[in-house]
Amino acid sequence: MKRRDLLKRGALGVAGLAASSGLLKTSKVLGQNTPTLGHHHGGVVGEVKNASIDPAVFLESFYYGKVSRLPSGKTLREYDLLAVDREIEVAPGVFFPAWAYNGQVPGPTLRCTEGDLVRVNFRNAGSHAHTIHFHGVHAARMDGSFELVHPGESFQYEFEARPFGLQLYHCHVPPFKKHMAKGLYGAMIIDPKTPRPRAREMVMVMNGFDTNFDGENEIYAANTAAFAYHQKPITVRPRELQRLYLVNALEFDPINSFHLHGNFFHVYRTGTTLTPTEFTDTVMMCQGERHILEFSYEEPGDYMFHAHQAEFTELGWAGLFRVSETVA
Repeated sequence: MKRRDLLKRGALGVAGLAASSGLLKTSKVLGQNTPTLGHHHGGVVGEVKNASIDPAVFLESFYYGKVSRLPSGKTLREYDLLAVDREIEVAPGVFFPAWAYNGQVPGPTLRCTEGDLVRVNFRNAGSHAHTIHFHGVHAARMDGSFELVHPGESFQYEFEARPFGLQLYHCHVPPFKKHMAKGLYGAMIIDPKTPRPRAREMVMVMNGFDTNFDGENEIYAANTAAFAYHQKPITVRPRELQRLYLVNALEFDPINSFHLHGNFFHVYRTGTTLTPTEFTDTVMMCQGERHILEFSYEEPGDYMFHAHQAEFTELGWAGLFRVSETVA
């Protein structure tokens, strides 16, 4: 059953997805019970436990690599990335056969500073040829577009980290849409040499999953697990500056978006400026676009964030910021 058929029949969220016979034919369900829809904010009953990441942990996890100093005084950061085939849970009881960097979707969030020498040791332990294409400035031989890394092979990428901002990395092997849709992508943060103001920092990679392989997504999410931040709201302190690194890695849909309730945010387009370019509550992004958003809340309470495409929201791309003086 296609996603639009589910929505037309009133099957809101992943409850309807997991209960549909079409989806169950291409998914394994844990236990005997399919997920059922809760009444609070459209969340679901049941928790994703095998998403390859813990969304709450991934949100604030950064991979700084192995750091050393070169004779020139330049900082060298060395990262290890491994491509593997792995089945992941994307909604309660709904599994997806992913291709993943370091066994996780999204891949780890790489972090460095502008001017660092970045060295990525890539090994392919998957069943298909893969590469890593990094957005940013680098030599053609490091572009990850033509030098296919076949199963069992390795490749070393090396380049100077520039420009500062929020970058994306992903596999660039045809068919491109398949390698993206299967999960081979991640965020890369290149910090400016003069640090940004102190803030609580988070990463959200907006993604989706075509669970019945019909060229349409049946599940939408930020950081892979549908409704993860409804099940476990993100707690923030009042008046604390929040910095959100937002990346759109969604395949099959041309546009994704982020809408914040009860507030506006400053937009730093691609993160390549220290001056905000917009002040709004909704940002629209095509695949590969990424922005840094900054905001703070004054009043306590639960505030939704979600895609401002209602269909995406109902199929998993929604969460809550819980503003409280008491943060665990």
